[in-house]
Amino acid sequence: MGLMRKLLLIICTCLLLMACGKQQSTENQIIIGTSPGPYSQLFMDAVKPILEKQGYQIKQIDFSDLMQADVALQQGNIDINVDQHTAYMTDFNQNKNANLVALTHIPTVPTAIYSAHHISLQEIKQGSKVAIPNDPSNTARAYRLLAKAGWITLNTTNKSSILSKNDIQSNPYKLKITELDAGNIPRTMNDFDYSVIPGSRAYAAKIDPKKALLNEDIIPEFELVVAVKAENIGKPWAQAVVNAYNSAQFKQYVKEHNAENYWHLPDNKT
Repeated sequence: MGLMRKLLLIICTCLLLMACGKQQSTENQIIIGTSPGPYSQLFMDAVKPILEKQGYQIKQIDFSDLMQADVALQQGNIDINVDQHTAYMTDFNQNKNANLVALTHIPTVPTAIYSAHHISLQEIKQGSKVAIPNDPSNTARAYRLLAKAGWITLNTTNKSSILSKNDIQSNPYKLKITELDAGNIPRTMNDFDYSVIPGSRAYAAKIDPKKALLNEDIIPEFELVVAVKAENIGKPWAQAVVNAYNSAQFKQYVKEHNAENYWHLPDNKT
């Protein structure tokens, strides 16, 4: 019995040490789900070094699709992602019964109108073909941008961040608007007169932002955010991420890499 007790004690001690080691590693490790685009790149280039100086280990898991990244975030397989705006996150929460929240607003690349055939908005004509994203939040951004261009008018009674073709009040140019997967729009630009492309998709497709014919006016619902599960918002590592985005070092990095006002900077980062 004495030997058995000693063996049990040794096993229990080892398990306890393993558990403590795992907890310590988790507390000092931040797992980010990254997607192709400027926001994950900005985190890795400018935020990761700040956090590493504070002793955090940054683990990166790549996702080709933001929906997959959000599912992984909700399931607890990653800690944060930085590739969505509030409107997209709200839509995901509603459709997936999830509880993702925003830690802080972060710099955002505007959605813009591009063209493979025209050099100005003034070349719009009757029946022009226009491609816009088909996911609800980016569809809304596109319709707002078409309204800013003066090509359509929208139902002014709809104040939400979600708009559809049903909210078009007038379409004087009789535009033929096609809703496509945002990732396919850069590859199909030759098929359309004009294309509305989110900043992340233009970045991934290596489209020169100088070729944008018109940028959106970004409202807070369309500013990018750091997304986490609601239960993690008060964790020390989460606050460290917020502080990194608000640090003088990060602000200086963005200032040095914001040629042509590429980044829209939120007024209120928290």
